[in-house]
Amino acid sequence: MNKKIFCVGLNKTGTSSLHDAFLMLNIESVHFKGAEERNIKDIIQSNYLAGDNILKGLEHYEAFSDWDLGPSTVDIVKEFDKQYPNSKFILNIRDLDGWLNSREKHVIRNQERKRKNPDADIQWLTIDREGWTKQFNNHYQQVTKHFEGRENELLVFDVTQGDGWEKLCPFLEVPIPTTPFPKQNVAAHKKSFVRKVLRKLKRIVKS
Repeated sequence: MNKKIFCVGLNKTGTSSLHDAFLMLNIESVHFKGAEERNIKDIIQSNYLAGDNILKGLEHYEAFSDWDLGPSTVDIVKEFDKQYPNSKFILNIRDLDGWLNSREKHVIRNQERKRKNPDADIQWLTIDREGWTKQFNNHYQQVTKHFEGRENELLVFDVTQGDGWEKLCPFLEVPIPTTPFPKQNVAAHKKSFVRKVLRKLKRIVKS
């Protein structure tokens, strides 16, 4: 089977930026939903439960992102590794507080959309920062443990901390582009950080 590129971090960890980067590198990438007009996580989960090729119906893509399946995500990562040996795995991460805040904002937007349209098929409606924190920590630990000693196959990548072409391209063994690395959906995190710094400065001045 052909080697693939799997983003195996959770959602809200730079998946959009990585997807755009793959496209800029002329890598056929799918993010959340492709030409099939069906969420790729549903396709992947259906294949996994049926015991089929994990990428049945998606084989024409080279890179996959924003597909995580909650508690069963690590099991799917192991299945990717089993069925597509020697592939490249990218563990996209970000700081925990920024990740929790991003998830919470997404759920609040979903709740608002659901209130406006009660019949809409919107499923992510519950804020659970404690549960999300456990999921975040367990996921990182289990994935890194699975790839222990195989650093050439797993790249830990944090868009919010400035990771870009210089880290991604050598891992994928492709030339570094001259264009800037795409950064989607990180501005809000930066603004939040700046606001926190300003608040601290104000407290220092007042004291």
